Amino acid sequence: MTTQTLPRTGMQSLMPILTIGLLFFIFGFVTWLNGALIPFLQMVCELSEMEALFIAFCFYVAYVVMALPMAKILEVTGYKKGMSLGLAMIAIGCLLFVPAALSKTFAVFLIAQFVVGSGLTILQTASNPFIVHLGSQDSAAARIAFMGLLNKFAGVLAPLLFTALVLGNFSDVSQVSLAQLPEAERAAQLNEMSSQLIQPYIGMAIALGILALGLMRVNLPDIQFESDDSNDSTQASGVLQFPHLVLGAITLFCYVGVEVIAGDTIGLYGSSLGVANATSLTSFTMTAMVAGYFLGLFCIPRLISQSKAMLLSGVLGLVFTVGIMLGSDQSHSISAILWGWTGIQTLPDTVALIALLGLANAMVWPTVWPLALADLGKFTPKGSAILIMGIAGGAILPLVYGGLSDTLDAQSAYAVMLPCYAFICYYALGGHKKRAW
Repeated sequence: MTTQTLPRTGMQSLMPILTIGLLFFIFGFVTWLNGALIPFLQMVCELSEMEALFIAFCFYVAYVVMALPMAKILEVTGYKKGMSLGLAMIAIGCLLFVPAALSKTFAVFLIAQFVVGSGLTILQTASNPFIVHLGSQDSAAARIAFMGLLNKFAGVLAPLLFTALVLGNFSDVSQVSLAQLPEAERAAQLNEMSSQLIQPYIGMAIALGILALGLMRVNLPDIQFESDDSNDSTQASGVLQFPHLVLGAITLFCYVGVEVIAGDTIGLYGSSLGVANATSLTSFTMTAMVAGYFLGLFCIPRLISQSKAMLLSGVLGLVFTVGIMLGSDQSHSISAILWGWTGIQTLPDTVALIALLGLANAMVWPTVWPLALADLGKFTPKGSAILIMGIAGGAILPLVYGGLSDTLDAQSAYAVMLPCYAFICYYALGGHKKRAW
């Protein structure tokens, strides 16, 4: 397969960049709602930590199941129609939250998450290679970093809006406070909390439906696919002959796993400690990621190469993870020094370090895409689908964390991130250079 040449300079590229920027904002908003949704549904559906993390599993496993089928759909529909289809699928997933909330049935919530994840899969499969090929290879990470700013800014807003719109008067609720209520009062409060999901998710569905229709009217250059004479098995074999692509997919698996653990378990961990506004804690992680993206946007490639930026991310991840495992749940000294003087809520040191993982994670996604897709030529669309499948790390690694948390304890379970950051360091040092097995 090959793709058409896209406009790369001047006003011609402005509309594609703005359109993809809006879509990246939507990616972030929908994805990082999970950070608030997971501790919320843990309370509403009275789940264990392992069960609650199936919310993330069903969301991210859609990327594995649907990546290659969605790539096929893009071949048929083209870029713009495929993106509109993805937005429509997310809207349908949002509507499924209505019967889920009315019945408080966890299985329906999981189905809704899978549908939302499937819609995001087609959007991600198309948008990331689009941005990579919209300019020079050396500055690709900076372009993705700009998109990441929009994505993570949405990630800052999503938990805050969720807490304000859904929890309302229950913003200070936590596992600890619910456990102290009489059974009848707790059941009534949980029913009321569940019903608060309905209006926001209907509103999201309507907005996404309007965007899907609006995208069809945007003057956006479409990606055109040409068929190769080779069959599918030859295509798959051809893609897997590129070590830097396969290792890049493994790197994405590790990265998305630790990113989801950092963003989606901070609320669970904070709630277990009785931290107020636990459903909004993901915003701290996303704020740290926004700071990291700003640094990347400024520094790459002016001051630091893409591979060195990834290496720095891996090293910081190792340092912060060790700090989480050894840190204190009582001391607030880290957050008091970093932001306590602003009047923003301070956090226990362990929770603050989980938030700082956002800074460590920021530069992995923008750097792995251009490094992994380099020199693929006609295999770029298939390579993009292979990389998207690496997002499965967000489905599997949080479950591993949840299992360790139930078996050992939540603080020790963060050890699952250590080998992930070590592999990210390996890819940055030499894995991305491999061109033959």
